[in-house]
Amino acid sequence: MSNNLGREELKKKRDKYMVPGLKHLYAEPPHFVKGKAQFLYDEKGNEYLDMFAGIVTVSVGHCHPKVLEATMKQVQTLQHTSTIFMTQPMVDLAEKLAEITPGSLSKSYITNSGTEANEAAISMARLATGRHEVIVLKHSYHGQSHLATSMTSNHNYRQGTMPASGIAFAENGYCYRCPFKKTPDSCNLECAKDLERVIQTQTSGAPAVMIAEPIQGVGGAICPPDGYFQEVKKILDKYGALFISDEVQTGFGRTGNHMWGIQNWGVQPDMMTMAKGLGNGFPIGACITTPEIADKSQKAVINTFGGNPVSSATAIAVIETIIEEKLQANSKLVGDYLIDGLKDLQKSFPIIGDIRGKGLMLGIEIADPETKAQMPAECAKIVETAKDEKVVIGKGGLWGNTIRLKPPMSVTKADADRCLGAMRKGLEAVSKVAARS
Repeated sequence: MSNNLGREELKKKRDKYMVPGLKHLYAEPPHFVKGKAQFLYDEKGNEYLDMFAGIVTVSVGHCHPKVLEATMKQVQTLQHTSTIFMTQPMVDLAEKLAEITPGSLSKSYITNSGTEANEAAISMARLATGRHEVIVLKHSYHGQSHLATSMTSNHNYRQGTMPASGIAFAENGYCYRCPFKKTPDSCNLECAKDLERVIQTQTSGAPAVMIAEPIQGVGGAICPPDGYFQEVKKILDKYGALFISDEVQTGFGRTGNHMWGIQNWGVQPDMMTMAKGLGNGFPIGACITTPEIADKSQKAVINTFGGNPVSSATAIAVIETIIEEKLQANSKLVGDYLIDGLKDLQKSFPIIGDIRGKGLMLGIEIADPETKAQMPAECAKIVETAKDEKVVIGKGGLWGNTIRLKPPMSVTKADADRCLGAMRKGLEAVSKVAARS
């Protein structure tokens, strides 16, 4: 570790050579130099419990032996050819994805990232329908390209440039802050029915497709009510529009009950996109659809690095590890345990306004217990305090007031207890500041 720069020296170097938009999560960021399983280590050898997984990406744990073995074997054999040449790892991965995705989804386009996968899915949907308009949900996040940021309903991730055309925004299933002032037991799914109003008032009446995250990730783990996506799909079918489930964060068993997030609502999408946990940190993404939709895309496409042998071989090993180690079941087990612990914390700290999500994709919204006013400064303080306790947690949401717990799916109940203890420290620190003021 002696060759690693110190934290302050590295921070100065980063500020000098990296673009300013690449922000730090922390006011005082650690310098991570090593990862193993669900742990990170800084340049001084301090161990941190990783409960954010590199923004929901390290699915099976840092430097997993089986995944490393597959990666190194491929690196030493064939690293790159591009999609215009025939190599087996990309095809094997496509076959594996067809085996584990629902319904007749069986034709894949392997990309470098979730952004590219979403771009590919929108393009194929437009070609298949002969239509242009796209519907997304408010508070959504779909990537960082021009089209993807235009489909992102969060000003924090949209640059001040002219957005892409033909995009309409529907209400999401945000029960804690219901835009219709309803409660889940009496709402009659007004949030889902808003989709038809959007089609009728913001589009030509013939949209091509809707893309949605089953649980909104960057949006703050916003988890819609039961029946939501069933109603959405019924409306889309009525208007002849396709449905893309953006599984970049919810895929591969993270939500616990199912391999794919959308399966929690019993809906069969026309297309699915994925990335992040598919590569366990290697750059990769994929779009999968039906043969009928794929067959409408006959014009040649090329992706220089998409489906490269190393990322593809790595992804196959990741999927096999998730299945062999029963990490989907572990996500359910530890996720439920975390939710119970968070509810106990909520009894002592009423600024925990909402606990939501499924499996190991959880959000904890920090808000005034009387007015529900967002408390982003307090949320940031909790995240920073947890870091000082050597636990990495994330934050997000439109206002930056939601804690995000989305660790490697290999975490244990003991890890959950350590995380809850660190969060308690942060909540106590916030409460002391509030008491003094």
